[in-house]
Amino acid sequence: MGDLPVILGSGAIVLLASVLAVRFSIRLGLPSLLIYLGIGVLIGEAGFGVEFDNPQLTQSLGLAALVMILTEGGLTTRWSTVRPSLGPGIALSTVAVLVTILVTGSVLHLLLGLDWRTALLWGAVLSSTDAAAVFSVLRSSGIGRRVTGTLELESGLNDAPAYIAVVLLATGATLTWSLPLLVVYELVAGALIGFLLGWAGALALRKAALPATGLYPLATVAVCVVAYASAQSGHASGLLATYVAGVVLGNSRLPHRSDTLSFAEGLGWIAQIGLFVLLGLFASPERLVDSVVPGLVAGAVVLLLARPVSVVLSAAPFRVPWREQVFLSWAGLRGAVPIVLATIPLAEGLPGAQRLLDAVFVLVIVFTLLQAALLGPLARWLGLARDAEPEEIQVDAAPLDELGAVLLQVRIQRGSRLHGVYLAELRLPSGSGVSLVVRQGKGFTPADTTRLQELDQLLVVTTQAARSAAERRIRAVDRAGPLAKWKGELGD
Repeated sequence: MGDLPVILGSGAIVLLASVLAVRFSIRLGLPSLLIYLGIGVLIGEAGFGVEFDNPQLTQSLGLAALVMILTEGGLTTRWSTVRPSLGPGIALSTVAVLVTILVTGSVLHLLLGLDWRTALLWGAVLSSTDAAAVFSVLRSSGIGRRVTGTLELESGLNDAPAYIAVVLLATGATLTWSLPLLVVYELVAGALIGFLLGWAGALALRKAALPATGLYPLATVAVCVVAYASAQSGHASGLLATYVAGVVLGNSRLPHRSDTLSFAEGLGWIAQIGLFVLLGLFASPERLVDSVVPGLVAGAVVLLLARPVSVVLSAAPFRVPWREQVFLSWAGLRGAVPIVLATIPLAEGLPGAQRLLDAVFVLVIVFTLLQAALLGPLARWLGLARDAEPEEIQVDAAPLDELGAVLLQVRIQRGSRLHGVYLAELRLPSGSGVSLVVRQGKGFTPADTTRLQELDQLLVVTTQAARSAAERRIRAVDRAGPLAKWKGELGD
């Protein structure tokens, strides 16, 4: 108990330093994970002298953090953004993983003299891209929705097959005809469990009238964690179940949705900070020096050969333009996930596992810096950079259980087609209406002649029966203007 204040105080200081570091990483256009890793290394044996060398604990905490990160990623994934990229995204998260394992393993077998199982294990560890690393750079690069949607879907889905491949190779599973069927079962069952629990959770949360607003975010995150636990207990992919459950919940009409997304985003940041600091603490600078050459060789093989080949084979059937294929090849950043995956063979006590982990550290640091620095210029050179597209309108809901009604809080984003629309043109369904408009911090009761503007906030009161139709109408006008129905836009 005497050490508790020191532990809590030290943890809070590290967290505050990491949060402040986000500003500098965004200004520099670099993934914040590098700063967090640096903080961990500084705290470790080469800095303040804190020793930590428990691979089993690192693996367990790393997987727990990945569950939180995938939960946040799923909840904040907009279906309207990733739907046009569904085919390429799924191909990149499955076919590309297999191609990366085979190409990387084959080349490293020849260049580094690794035996086949170890070489393929290196390929499996490096086959997963990292969502946190990718989007900390892409958010400010102005890349179009189709490319970002593909990368977002890939980074959310490819952790599962990569994890399965690493576990099979690390545990020495025998290659038989049933092994591919087992992998397919784990992925399909994991996706199905995630979908069912996400759907059931969304239905229950919409009908529940919880006594406090803060309970809705907790319940939403808990559903995603239950999805992971249920899938793992059923020998399915828990990581895939977590992400799918998050996507289903995040795209459902959840009560207090904006509060839930804000809570999930904060939880995701804490998980990322804790994970990267932990991994940096686990690293040993002395060992990393000896792993520079194999790390650089492995990184070059993945970046210059395995990733481009996997992108071409995965994206070509969907007629993805060559410019986008080039960008997708370069944007496959590696981050925390490969480092966590590298702790699995170390926890199993495999020969050469420490060398793999150290090489992955070197690879992540060097190639993340290189790729991140060139993403913006590459996007402009390829003609993919453009002005930021308007964000989807934000609709938050609060149930009024005793009245059988719902309050919808609508925020009109910049670029929305709602700008300039008269309230009478909004034509909300019977049983719903706009009761309040807040403009530049001042609220007023609107009339039919009130003209909506960007950044307005609307308070819409609707019955439970009219809620869905009211939301669809608001989204339709947001996307296509008051003549949305005539243009075929229904707000789905």
